[in-house]
Amino acid sequence: MAEKRAKKTDSRASKKTAVKTVKKSARKTAETVAKKATKKAAKKTDGTAKRSSVAPKKSSLPEERFAFRERELPAWPAAQTTLKLYSWNVNGIRAVSKKGFFDWLDQADPDIFCLQETRARTPQVVKEEQARPLLEDNRYCWYWANAEKGGYSGVATFSKYKPASYQSGFINDPADRNYNSEGRVMITEYPGFVLWNVYFPNGGRGPERVEYKLAFYEHCLDLWQKTRSEGKRIIITGDYNTAHKEIDLARPKENSKVTGFLPEERAFLDKMESLGYIDIFRRYDASPEKYTYWDQFTRARERNAGWRIDYFWISEETLPIIKNAWIEADVMGSDHCPVGLEVIVD
Repeated sequence: MAEKRAKKTDSRASKKTAVKTVKKSARKTAETVAKKATKKAAKKTDGTAKRSSVAPKKSSLPEERFAFRERELPAWPAAQTTLKLYSWNVNGIRAVSKKGFFDWLDQADPDIFCLQETRARTPQVVKEEQARPLLEDNRYCWYWANAEKGGYSGVATFSKYKPASYQSGFINDPADRNYNSEGRVMITEYPGFVLWNVYFPNGGRGPERVEYKLAFYEHCLDLWQKTRSEGKRIIITGDYNTAHKEIDLARPKENSKVTGFLPEERAFLDKMESLGYIDIFRRYDASPEKYTYWDQFTRARERNAGWRIDYFWISEETLPIIKNAWIEADVMGSDHCPVGLEVIVD
């Protein structure tokens, strides 16, 4: 707002005018701030995830917690068919799209693929010329979950077949945990199985984060067991952030006290095995030095000093429909590589 200059002939009048002008300007500024705050508070979120009670940082993007795109796609196979499923922690979808992601996608041609650590909301992907084709690919419908925090976490599932149902996060999210605020889970159900796409928490920020991770594991396990009790097959894929056995990392002794290979983290995977869940890759390949993650800062991939922390775990009831499982360690673009699974459906 432009301010009028007072004439110098009356200094006292000049001071009064200046004071009036400042007060009026301050009043308008306060009204503008209040309107913006009210508008921001009125924004809604999407999906099943709960909204945090902590106000998010100011962003030019909408608070989109869940997004999806459904298309006219082929019906679920009526005759026996082998489907290819993939899972990949891409460490940022916008970054990997510039590093050969679409070449891999065209070559692999998955029927369903699950991404973790997307680290972008769909409006951001649309704005990126190299990443946008992922959302515009007419072969796939997609389901995308975001974290409250920008540039963090996030999962997305892409499918050539429309699922019977889908769910972002947990319907009953523990109030003391607020897991849904981190955008780590996408569940899609098909006629032959229920597919969980999960980016499990990392325990790297201290003991309290390890405890959070273990509680997240247990919360998921309760829901997996419920799904099994309903007579449904289940496939659980993603970045588990834990190497199970010594064969699953290059330096087991050196990392025995490091999160990702702590006894209590490994014990959860032991518990899964005891309840009839199967790390399906090991049914097809029991050899050492098979990894899915390599630290970028130490250039560990050049020495194959890696960790196997990306998995397809299945319930034992699902085993009859599994045909193959593998790791594509030669695929670059992220600090993780894709893992694959073939499923027979009819």
